[in-house]
Amino acid sequence: MAPSLRSRQNAFSKKDVKKLAAKKSPVLKNEDVPVSPHPSEIGLVYPRADMAFKVLLTARFCAAIWSNISDCDETYNFWEPSHFMLYGKGFQTWEYSPEFALRSYTYIMVNMFPAWLYSQLFQTNRMLTFYFSRCLFAFVCAQCELYFYKAVCREFGVAIGRLTLAFLIFSAGMFISSTAFLPSTFSMYITLISMAAWFQRKYELAIFTTALSAFLSWPFAGLIGLPIAIDLILRKGDIVRFLRWSAISTTAIVPLMIWLDSQYYGRIVFAPINIVLYNVFSSHGPDLYGTEPWSFYFVNCFLNFNFVSFFAIFTPIVLTISEFVVKSQPRHSACLPFWLSLMPLYLWCTVFFLQPHKEERFLFPVYPLICLCGAVTVDTLQKLWFALVTQFFKRRRNDSKKMHYLNDTIPIFVIVLTVCSILGVSRILSLHKGYHAPMDILMELGGLESNGELPKGNVNVCVGKEWHRFPSSFFLPNDRFHLRFLQSEFKGQLPAPFSSSPNATAIIPKHMNDQNQEEPSRYFPLEKCHFLIDLYLGSESPLEPHYASNTSAWSVVKSLPFLNAAKSEKFFRAFYFPFLSGKYCEYGTYYLLRSLKI
Repeated sequence: MAPSLRSRQNAFSKKDVKKLAAKKSPVLKNEDVPVSPHPSEIGLVYPRADMAFKVLLTARFCAAIWSNISDCDETYNFWEPSHFMLYGKGFQTWEYSPEFALRSYTYIMVNMFPAWLYSQLFQTNRMLTFYFSRCLFAFVCAQCELYFYKAVCREFGVAIGRLTLAFLIFSAGMFISSTAFLPSTFSMYITLISMAAWFQRKYELAIFTTALSAFLSWPFAGLIGLPIAIDLILRKGDIVRFLRWSAISTTAIVPLMIWLDSQYYGRIVFAPINIVLYNVFSSHGPDLYGTEPWSFYFVNCFLNFNFVSFFAIFTPIVLTISEFVVKSQPRHSACLPFWLSLMPLYLWCTVFFLQPHKEERFLFPVYPLICLCGAVTVDTLQKLWFALVTQFFKRRRNDSKKMHYLNDTIPIFVIVLTVCSILGVSRILSLHKGYHAPMDILMELGGLESNGELPKGNVNVCVGKEWHRFPSSFFLPNDRFHLRFLQSEFKGQLPAPFSSSPNATAIIPKHMNDQNQEEPSRYFPLEKCHFLIDLYLGSESPLEPHYASNTSAWSVVKSLPFLNAAKSEKFFRAFYFPFLSGKYCEYGTYYLLRSLKI
């Protein structure tokens, strides 16, 4: 059912209302979204644009401050090169070696330019620069979500719009992804914009943003734009506009990217091509890291979206049933058909579920679409329930034509929203309480430095098995602090520091490979460590001893609890419930240790 004029007036700003007021004429252009008023929607309660933005921004700022860095790729492939570009020091992975050149420095520059201005203007410490960047990501994400919310209200109606908004705000998936410094998060921002533009028939913006996502952040994100191309080329027959704006977008983005990246790498480089060649056409690219069973994404989606993910899975089935059961007015002809407007989610899942290499961040671009499809399913279930009630209960039969399905299915809306929101917040609390210790522990170094409790000269901060939870060099107070790697049971390739030469990014580093083979040159002697970051979960090995128990060599500067997932009950480790999770979960200890010998 198309949204009414009154619904739009409540959902949008005063400027939008004035524009809509001028469109009261029932005559519609080919690409207009329907604006005819529907009396049954009068009195529907849902957030207006200004309130929606405030709530979204609050949720995203919470994510900026309290969310963890859950993926070591985020640290070493994006925060570390950013730290190098800002402060001349950081870690380099093999993807940034000019020999392979899989990553784009243009993407880093776009994200870090505001941080550079901030650090230059205020001369703040590096941790504040880190959190400034995160808060900026939060603001951008909230703006994109607001634009998406308004477009969903236009295309699908405010009943679906308000459910989508609620799922966006309270889902753990959006909490995790919204302020992550990852190309898949940037593609998620662009998905919000491109889908919203498409829903409003702003094809030029939809094409340009899809190209921006594919070229600047992640080439595979172009898959989300395929339904837009189908709509414009096959349904509307406007291939000229599609080709024209595809050419304009490519011309505006690609040459600048090639020029900037080539300046850094010291040779002609187009990073999106390299990453496609490696992941699609190399013999080991897709299977080298993180191969998971078919069930991985289903479990992951339930953890991040709980029952909303189930609703999204069954959206096509529920819509098909509704076509035969619900006798209501058809959607306005100016609306996109459901099969097309919701296709991006299922197209993306079809491709990525079949890949052996599975990671949580690969689904980030379609997280907002999970919320949208979940909302469509709940709204359709409300219609189905209303149809069954009016069909089988005579007390409803006489006045069914005068009633609207939303008036009679409020309990369904309230129950779904309450349960999904509680589980979403519970998951967020579980992640923070269980896994936030690494970021809190590193903050202690800044206090020691400001209190003058450290020796002069270089300070070596060592990590062994906890190398992958290091939040980034932004948590080291200044240049005299150096992160060092100790040998552990991990046998893959660790990152190496960027060269200190002026052309560091153009130098092919020694001892780098693209097959995750161990490089012993990365290891640092334990006896030269000033500080050691370690986690003890009750077990040890010769390469991963319980360092804190050696009180003659190490003193505990700070310790915090850290969830021991292997020894905790699955449900209560995944979701936090006061007074209950503590009984069923076991915690290890995360340490910041100080050497007594140095």
